[in-house]
Amino acid sequence: MFDNSQADTRNPLLRLVGVDKTFAMGEVRVRAAHQVSLAIQPGELLVMLGPSGSGKTTILNLVGGLDTVTAGKLFFRDQEMSAWNPTRLTRYRRDSVGFIFQFYNLVPNLTALENVMVATELCRHPMDPVEALAKVELADRADHFPAQLSGGEQQRVSIARAIAKNPELLLCDEPTGALDFETGKRVLRLLIDLKQELGTTIVVITHNTAIAGVADRVVHLRSGEVTEVERNRQPIAPEEVVW
Repeated sequence: MFDNSQADTRNPLLRLVGVDKTFAMGEVRVRAAHQVSLAIQPGELLVMLGPSGSGKTTILNLVGGLDTVTAGKLFFRDQEMSAWNPTRLTRYRRDSVGFIFQFYNLVPNLTALENVMVATELCRHPMDPVEALAKVELADRADHFPAQLSGGEQQRVSIARAIAKNPELLLCDEPTGALDFETGKRVLRLLIDLKQELGTTIVVITHNTAIAGVADRVVHLRSGEVTEVERNRQPIAPEEVVW
């Protein structure tokens, strides 16, 4: 078992200690995560890299409060998140976490601005929705509906929606997976700029090995287990990424 939970002496934002997640598929039990121990530090860009079925999405759902552990412990700022009840987990998702999905999940009959406003109405200390759109360079598209936007623009609206909550943690599920090469690099640049400007902790899950070069750290996963954690001493610029 690879144990990275104590690999950094700083106070982590999130800490997984011996985490297991098992799903029941009829009479069969499927182990999606096994003895995962990992510390995620404040303000870092962490990439979780692995093939389909490696446990990336399972771990993302656990740290995002969308699912609960089967065994082990999960901590958020030294609070045992794995012991929280559904109400407390809902509050955590609402106030502390922003989600960016591969297929945008925008509401089709709302404008770009209205899609962002939906998120700000649910949290305690939101950013101005217009400011959030400006950060992703879409202030001039605020009144456009998703069908009137390109794929890259829709993804940038989804990023604006996520950061408008002022979350401590931004979770990205294959954020470049549905985009072409050049647009994907623009989204990566946007994420890095937001991390540097806002100090947000960002976790990206992907099967694209090329993206790993932009991360502060890369977590390699296989069959639900962490096999390696490597630190990039000099992360590359998104503009240098080739896939």
